[in-house]
Amino acid sequence: MAGGIKVGITGLPGSGRTELLLTLVGMLEAEGVKMGGVVTYPIVEGDKVTGFKMQDYMTKEEAVIAGMKISSRVRIDEFGVDLDTLGVFSVNAIKRAVFNAEFVIIDEIGRIQLKSEYFNKAVSNALKSRKPIIMTIYKKSRSSLLQEIRRRDDIRMLEVTPVNKGILPFKIFKLLKEGI
Repeated sequence: MAGGIKVGITGLPGSGRTELLLTLVGMLEAEGVKMGGVVTYPIVEGDKVTGFKMQDYMTKEEAVIAGMKISSRVRIDEFGVDLDTLGVFSVNAIKRAVFNAEFVIIDEIGRIQLKSEYFNKAVSNALKSRKPIIMTIYKKSRSSLLQEIRRRDDIRMLEVTPVNKGILPFKIFKLLKEGI
């Protein structure tokens, strides 16, 4: 696999960014590639999203980073954001991946995660590393971190759409194998 390649997967909410990322991770793991980083999942109760949790992909540990029942001065829609948990958990998982994995995954650089300065710094530091990175990126944000990511010429940005979501994991996998 190509060294140092960085791929950003963007798209509208609900477009399947995380699903695409996890499909790609499965393909890489089938090749024996050691993956690490963070994956964000919704917490669903009944048919309603009540919060979000982050998983350290290497250790499989999870932490709730936002929820309807979390009291916080930082809010995204109806969710309170636990900045302390988000910061500590994401920094540790991303650092662990940079030092111990062959590929770093960061899902998602989105509205909740961008509220943490520690998360932003961990992502910036990971981007400075020589590790290949695959990240999902919230499309509609103008944050300074996302603007920095979009300006970088060493990151290949791809948008997932209903038309290409089935083929995009294979396209990205091929790019990674060929070294862009």
